[in-house]
Amino acid sequence: MRRFVLDTSVILKWFSESEEGDLDQALQLRQSMLDGNVSFVVPDLMFYELANALRHNPEFSKEDVGRAVHSVFEMGFEVRGVDAEVMGETISLAFKHNVTAYDAYFLALSKKESRPFITADYRFMERVKGFRGIIRLSDISGVVVRL
Repeated sequence: MRRFVLDTSVILKWFSESEEGDLDQALQLRQSMLDGNVSFVVPDLMFYELANALRHNPEFSKEDVGRAVHSVFEMGFEVRGVDAEVMGETISLAFKHNVTAYDAYFLALSKKESRPFITADYRFMERVKGFRGIIRLSDISGVVVRL
C-alpha cells in the first residue's frame, strides 16, 4: 500500500461543487483510500484548516461543517499530533520558502514520514520549488490506478 501526506487543499475538494478544478483526481484519491489502496497521514492541524475553510464557505451551514468534519474523522487518516522535531523543520522551511508555518508543517511532516506530499495548492508549490517529494493533484490521474 502506498502512503502519502495529504494536504487540506485536496480534502476540501471533496466538499466542493462539480466545477471545481481537479475534482476528479481528488475523488479518485478519496476512493483509493476508502478501497484500502492508499493511506494518508495528516497533521491534526488539517482538521482546523478544514473546519475553518468550510465555515467560511457561504454554502455551508454550521451543521454542514460539523457533518463534513465528522465524516473526515471517520475516514481513517493516520493523524499526527504536534511534534517538536517536525515543528523545528517547519520553522526552517517557512523562513526558507517564505510560506506560512501552517503550510510548511505539511512539508516537514512529509519529510519526517518519508512520504510524498500531495497538494492542490499550486501557488504554494511554486514557492517551495526544489522541495523534493511534492505531487500535484492534477498529476495524480494516471498514477491513481497504480497506487
